[in-house]
Amino acid sequence: MRLFCALRHLTKEAQRLSAATTTYTRKPMADEIDNSVDLMMPRSSEKKYYRKASNRIFVNRSLHLENIKFYGFDMDYTLAEYKSPQYEQLGFDLAKECLVNDGYPKEILQFEYDPSFPVRGLWFDTLYGNLLKVDAYGNILVCVRGFEFLKHHQVYELYPNKFLKLDEKRVYVLNTLFNLPETYLLACLVDFFTNSSEYISEKTGVKAGELFMSFKSIFQDVRRAIDFVHIKGNLKQKTIENLDYYVKKDPRLPMVLSRIRESGAKVFLLTNSEYKYTDILMSYLFDFEHGARPDEPHRNWKTYFDVIVVDAAKPLFFGEGTILRQVDTQTGALKIGTHMGPLQPGKVYSGGSCEVFTNFINAKGKDVLYVGDHIFGDILKSKKIRGWRTFLIVPELVQELHVWTDKCQYFAELQHLDVMLGDMYKNLDSSAKEKPDISKLRTSIRDVTHKMDMAYGMMGSLFRSGSRQTFFSSQVSRYADLYAATFLNLYYYPFSYMFRAPAMLLPHESTVTHEQRFHMETPSIQRSRSKNESVDGVLSTISSPTEKAQESIAHIERTEGKEEEIEKLTEEIKSMNSAGSTNSTVPHTRPPTPQTVTHTHDEDYSEEESDQYPKCTCQRQQDDTD
Repeated sequence: MRLFCALRHLTKEAQRLSAATTTYTRKPMADEIDNSVDLMMPRSSEKKYYRKASNRIFVNRSLHLENIKFYGFDMDYTLAEYKSPQYEQLGFDLAKECLVNDGYPKEILQFEYDPSFPVRGLWFDTLYGNLLKVDAYGNILVCVRGFEFLKHHQVYELYPNKFLKLDEKRVYVLNTLFNLPETYLLACLVDFFTNSSEYISEKTGVKAGELFMSFKSIFQDVRRAIDFVHIKGNLKQKTIENLDYYVKKDPRLPMVLSRIRESGAKVFLLTNSEYKYTDILMSYLFDFEHGARPDEPHRNWKTYFDVIVVDAAKPLFFGEGTILRQVDTQTGALKIGTHMGPLQPGKVYSGGSCEVFTNFINAKGKDVLYVGDHIFGDILKSKKIRGWRTFLIVPELVQELHVWTDKCQYFAELQHLDVMLGDMYKNLDSSAKEKPDISKLRTSIRDVTHKMDMAYGMMGSLFRSGSRQTFFSSQVSRYADLYAATFLNLYYYPFSYMFRAPAMLLPHESTVTHEQRFHMETPSIQRSRSKNESVDGVLSTISSPTEKAQESIAHIERTEGKEEEIEKLTEEIKSMNSAGSTNSTVPHTRPPTPQTVTHTHDEDYSEEESDQYPKCTCQRQQDDTD
């Protein structure tokens, strides 16, 4: 009996090694087939449930909230959402005043902020003074000098092949919501100087007598003005003086943070703002008569966080960082010396680095979900350098979804025109001599696309231009695991929720239906394997170790009690296991087919979960004739 058990064990080993010659497994039982068909076969009426669009969180990479142990939040434009266009108007007006104080003409004070013009994600070409809307690769989709939208031939004159490489010495990416007033101010100034009778417009700037002002110098002046307004100016003071007018307040905020902590995760605040401003703003956001629930008393905002870090200096925080110090919450002053830990609830810390911070809170990269609005400072760097999971806040999604749904007739019309275009070439092949006249159709497509773009604003959608995705859109797809109009949409999801990313289909997948059958006619090698099939596709007569082991087991069961026969068969299977093939000097004559999950699919399993599901059934195949 002992040898019989050992033989059973060796048989299992032989089954594992059988992948070296075949992918055949046993036929499933009838009840297993019924269950798998019932679970896997799509139903025509099946449709995945999605929450209301305004409450949705959108997914680029699958993320299981159950695996998140730390939720980190930025403050500006994340926890504290500034009202638009009021806040942009304030920043724009203060920057104008700063420029006039620096010597710019007083006439620029007459500029009026127009929220329909600027959009995030534009590039400013400091050489030619143009605002560019580009795709992921630097191909120019829209080119604007001042308020003039350049025509195709004008763009080609400046940018051969309508392409510009992302060079930090020449290009500045206006990625943040704080950049919106800056974007519009740059357009205003370029328009003012290039159209003023006092200046002569040149390719890289403007000239007045012996004075030459390059577009790069204008950009540098605007950059300094914007930085001054935010760091040393009175933008924050004016915001504090009229919080109701500039900042949104939502009673769901304390509820969401409290529920996160109730789920067992920890919450931290990581902001670039200094403590005094943070304290005033956060006190306002949590200024409700009740606490996290209507029946709970009000409590200080600090009690909703396990760790609070101000003056983080992101994105530097994700690299070398700064000195970590504790803040005296009574005076706002920093305590001398470097804080050596631990980080305590209720205390406030300044600066530091991600490495020190994660060591103190004992967090691994994928344990952390960081929520922020800054695609570079919050999302890109935290993802690339530290491997944090990322949740990007895109307030513009409210407008984007409104146009997507309210102006759906434009999208339907474009689809109809595309069908018509396909019909024009339907019965033509390479022998056709006639050329269909598609000029009217192309004009219609261009007109509808323009109407669709203008529905979003003068610069079009944040995410696309016609059918092309923008540079901003590509960064969102690449670095943001999740994105939403507001982090408060977490309110509508359980903290055990599995965010599963939809399949990103390529044209050969999105335009070819599953009903079509594709048969290979070219002499190409079939990469899948069937039972008893060799590498070149020819059926093999050599039995696999599994088949031999199964035959041995059957023989043993017929000869129970014959010790010599059992010993002989045991040695035979041992020999097969050690060789893995008919040639004992060659470990594998062909690569073994994986019997465990080897492809890293986008399912966000934890390490423990991955170990629990070692067997791979998705790659097992069986000959259709079997």
